[in-house]
Amino acid sequence: MPTAVPPGAGRPSAQPTNRRSPHTARPDAAPDADPGASLPDLVHLAAPARAVAVPVPGADPAAEPAAGSAVEPRGRAAFRPDIEGLRGVAVLAVLAFHAAVPAFTGGYVGVDVFFVISGYLITGLLLARPLGLRDFAARRARRILPAAAVVLVATALAGGALLDPLRGTDLARDLIAAAGQFANWRFVGQQTDYLAAERDPSPLQHFWSLSVENQFYLLWGVLLLGLARYLTGRRRTAAIAVAITAIGGVSLALGIRWTAGSAPLGYFSTAGRLWEFAAGAGAALLGTTLARRLAHTGPHTGPHTGRAVRPSARPAAPALRLLGPALRLLGWAGAAAVLLAVFRYDRNTPFPGTAALLPVLGTAAVLLAGPAHRAPGAADVGRLLATRPLRAAGRLSYAWYLWHWPVLTIAQARYGTLPWTTLAALTAASALPAWLTLRLVEQPLRHGGSAAPRRGLAVGASALVIPLIAGLTLGGGTVRALGDSGPPTVVPAGAVDGPALLAPGSRVLTLTPSPARAREDFPPGRGCEIPLGADTSPRCLFGTEDSPDRIVLLGDSHAGQWISGALALAGQRHWALEVLVKPGCPLATLTVRNNVLGRTFEECDRWRENTLTRLATGPKPRLILMAGLNRYGGQEERAEGWTRTLDRLAAVGTPLAYLGDTPMPGKDIPTCLAASDGRSDACSFPRASAFERDPLTDGGLAARYGVRVLDLAPLLCPGTGPDCPAVLEGVVLYRDTGHITDTLARVLAPRLDKELLGPA
Repeated sequence: MPTAVPPGAGRPSAQPTNRRSPHTARPDAAPDADPGASLPDLVHLAAPARAVAVPVPGADPAAEPAAGSAVEPRGRAAFRPDIEGLRGVAVLAVLAFHAAVPAFTGGYVGVDVFFVISGYLITGLLLARPLGLRDFAARRARRILPAAAVVLVATALAGGALLDPLRGTDLARDLIAAAGQFANWRFVGQQTDYLAAERDPSPLQHFWSLSVENQFYLLWGVLLLGLARYLTGRRRTAAIAVAITAIGGVSLALGIRWTAGSAPLGYFSTAGRLWEFAAGAGAALLGTTLARRLAHTGPHTGPHTGRAVRPSARPAAPALRLLGPALRLLGWAGAAAVLLAVFRYDRNTPFPGTAALLPVLGTAAVLLAGPAHRAPGAADVGRLLATRPLRAAGRLSYAWYLWHWPVLTIAQARYGTLPWTTLAALTAASALPAWLTLRLVEQPLRHGGSAAPRRGLAVGASALVIPLIAGLTLGGGTVRALGDSGPPTVVPAGAVDGPALLAPGSRVLTLTPSPARAREDFPPGRGCEIPLGADTSPRCLFGTEDSPDRIVLLGDSHAGQWISGALALAGQRHWALEVLVKPGCPLATLTVRNNVLGRTFEECDRWRENTLTRLATGPKPRLILMAGLNRYGGQEERAEGWTRTLDRLAAVGTPLAYLGDTPMPGKDIPTCLAASDGRSDACSFPRASAFERDPLTDGGLAARYGVRVLDLAPLLCPGTGPDCPAVLEGVVLYRDTGHITDTLARVLAPRLDKELLGPA
């Protein structure tokens, strides 16, 4: 399922069902349409002092003088049809990527194109015509927020009608974050959480980029308007250049660092993206100087009319005469760079990081080489971008981007994974509500009524409050649909052995835990499951912590799911339980790629080495209990990796035990149960995909190293039928797509005690 997350980020984006995203989205990628894209490009041309500004179709009225008015050259508003076409290229690339159209594997770079355009346009506007802060905020609110509010409310209504209550609850939270303009930070938190990253992408995940845009506008508007108030002329220009360089440099360094350390943080965070806007701002500043110089090189066409503009009478230097052709070549090179990223990047490309330099600098080059620098009849990229189909897509880009992602995600949540042809058809169909939003919301509010700041701010406030109310209403409705969660789950007694899960006489009358509680049914001590970037486990003890005897629970998150069961073993003997767990990191000695980080999981290799050394040099435990996901690498790699690890552990001289991996549903079980009104037989999953061959249980390694093994597969997936159950004897077995509920771990504790610590 395509996602709006980082190409290699975690869910959303890279393990089998894990994500999206990068975008897990790998993450979402989720580009955003440029909210400022309807602003005219303010290129300062050295034209006659009484030049007439050509009215700009669809532009912000504040950005263009009235037709026929006399303006100074610095204030001339010149419409750039090539920028409109460039927006069309960007949105088509993004839409094709989200629809999983073959070849458009790097279409997520469209977001970077939009960011650069935004920095270019807003800087050009503020340089040419400084506004008051209230006026600036009002115009941005009128331009951006109403269309977004329409999509948010429509998504809330569709989600309430078509999604199950659990997804509806998530959507309500996402809606509040999107309306409040902090959606990017919500998704940073979700995607950097290894476990939360396994959930399906949100219908509003693409609003992360709109939040980044608005946070940029706030920062950049205050900065430039402040400089315009206290500085003028060359001093203001120099100060802006310094600000662009400083902000852009720091942001680029952070983006590269975060992309290497946490793909979601690098992808979704504002600080890691500001350099892309700064690149556009730098292009606007440099474009002003180039336009003045080019005014002396000879006849060239006006940017909107195509008519020749009279050059200065002063002869141009040979270098200046070459500047126009050089810029045209630069434009073609920039367009090629953007297209190269669109067709060559994919979900495995660490992004943004240094990889984003290609589309960002390419977009800046196209903006610099715009039609204002074109000689009559010259072949430049601006002519291609200004063609009608691309301009039409560009005009629709903002609304189309807002509408397409909810359509795709809600359809797939409702009907399952869809082929790319169906996704492409749904994306094309979303152009209809986008067009209606453009004609009935965007354009009337932009051009109609009073231009007073107070009115614009009132429109913006309404566009914030109404979606917030919709989110709260949706959240309240889903809570009622899920019902009263009631008191904490009562854990039934588990059988010590045999084919039954529960002890004789134990009965469960309703689903335990309830679907709503199952999603949050985690073991204690989640802090023991260290962050992905950490390479050393802290001191994490449970039970009788001062006891000289302890059990060590060792492995990844599939070991962490057994904390309660292992604690019961230690508690009965007044021992301590030490938890050494790192999510996504195999205990078998093999190097893996992490989808959340979007790169080789180097921290895993260091953690494993540190942990094995710690066990070899520290006090001997009474038992080392191993567990983990049995899906890293191929079968031969796993066998070789386990051999290397068991060699190290056997040398510790402590008894070893192993819990065979639990079945993998591959789908969110609590969500499925909520959608099926709690029918326990509705969410079974194929036995064929639930298991992988295990070197310890099937390969003879356990016998070679004297490892005591408990394989729970026959109990959790009984019989020989084609499917495995999601609910067994009334107990909900899984809290997500692959981890068991803590309730199940507690039910199985008596069985673990007998099999792992009972008589040999």
